[in-house]
Amino acid sequence: MTVRQAPFALRVVRRRSGQAAILYRRTLNPRQQERLTKVAPISPLAFTAATALLRAAVRKTSGPGARLIEGPFHPLDPDWGARVACYGLVAAGLRNGDRLHKAAAHLHHADGAEAAWWFGLMSSHQGKRAVRALRILVEAVK
Repeated sequence: MTVRQAPFALRVVRRRSGQAAILYRRTLNPRQQERLTKVAPISPLAFTAATALLRAAVRKTSGPGARLIEGPFHPLDPDWGARVACYGLVAAGLRNGDRLHKAAAHLHHADGAEAAWWFGLMSSHQGKRAVRALRILVEAVK
């Protein structure tokens, strides 16, 4: 699958404090053209805690030899894209590495359809409540 065909894309970037990532989703703009729009940034701490999740997501689409390298976009399929999107929204603003690792592990083993449902809830106008609920369920917070 190429980036032009993928519903989600992940881009690994270098920051002062280490590697981070930005998750994008393919959407239509007002002129009905498909564009990648930013869903969530993944901080260096969250990136480190979720390396296994991100690596599995990239390898599912690009093959078993794919690596998380900086620069190019990595295409993600709908199931893994939804899991990573949920993780990105849940991890935003959190600073506890152990909790972030637990959340990544839970989402790694989550069902893709369930993750898509949660992502839809978090993308709606009442997204803050859904983010809080998912944070509690995946043990990202107490």
